[in-house]
Amino acid sequence: MGFLSRKTKPEDGRPEADAVEPPETEAAESWAGSEQEGEEPAREHAATPPEPEGEEIRVSENGQVAVAEREAPVADRDEAGETEPDEPRRLKPSEIIAPSRRDAALQGGAEEEQPTKHAEVIAFANQKGGVAKTTTTLNLAVAFAESGYRVLCIDLDPQGNLTMSQGIDPDKVEKSLYDVLVHDLPISEVIAQREIDIAVSSIDLAGAEIAMSTKIGRERSLEKALKEVIGDYDFICIDTPPSLGLMTINALTAANKVIVPVQCEYLSMRGLVQLQNTLKMIQENLNPDVRIEGILPTMLDSRTVHAKEAVEILEENFGDLVFKSRIRKAIKFAEAPVRGASVLKYDPDGNAANYYRELAKEVLTNGSS
Repeated sequence: MGFLSRKTKPEDGRPEADAVEPPETEAAESWAGSEQEGEEPAREHAATPPEPEGEEIRVSENGQVAVAEREAPVADRDEAGETEPDEPRRLKPSEIIAPSRRDAALQGGAEEEQPTKHAEVIAFANQKGGVAKTTTTLNLAVAFAESGYRVLCIDLDPQGNLTMSQGIDPDKVEKSLYDVLVHDLPISEVIAQREIDIAVSSIDLAGAEIAMSTKIGRERSLEKALKEVIGDYDFICIDTPPSLGLMTINALTAANKVIVPVQCEYLSMRGLVQLQNTLKMIQENLNPDVRIEGILPTMLDSRTVHAKEAVEILEENFGDLVFKSRIRKAIKFAEAPVRGASVLKYDPDGNAANYYRELAKEVLTNGSS
């Protein structure tokens, strides 16, 4: 007895619609063998016959066969809405790889996160003392603040002159930069709010170099501490001690710009060579991005021939690195710290305040060019 087909009337006299065509699979042998023996085919061993495309065959309990239209499965539709053959669909790489957080954010309509703007870190350095480093650090920072910038001052000098210039007694502070550098205290805990924000110093800083002698990465202690607040300010101004020791090295490692105040005297200018050598070592080993922003002539007495010659020597040797601004001698610079204020607050309309306003404009212009 051969295979039954829709065009062949079966022997039992049932209508043609009742005839079922066996599947063309390996299970067909089992189907045919059971018919030859007069047995009913086992449904669990027979493969489902292929259904006509676009139709669905349903068999009722009494053996009646009904043909109904069916929709192609969603997985078998292509992008144009047409159905595809019943073959395994090739997955796209994007369907295999799990979505990332960025993909989820973009699908939700969120914008890409913008990089955080970091502060300009300016170190004021010169290993010679008495060249107006502290005066320049404070008054330039206040001039920045007058222009609407957020400014933080760092007092790295154990003498604490910058701290005292804002009316804070360094001998009475409970926590200072010593705790930040030696014990890794968050720098935000030693910041006081005055005319500008200031990270205070204390005499304990004098022993910081010895306390940090066995600390790994001690040259980067300040750089690591500033990561907590570097996105909160536009400028961070660092006052350094009059030496090229570990505190100054920390400042130069954390900074991207250096301003060198130079008293208009011959001996003061000789220290520039040593500072340049130190800065070169910092660039080679710790901070390749640090550079000299400018050399600032301070305490200029234009009545003397020696001061004029000193400025000429600076300009001959360093050219455009010398600021056009000049900080001339003025008694207000000595009076302002007694009042715990900058000269811009103590005498806002005086010449001394205008010197630093002009310097702020020059620094801002150089930074934007």
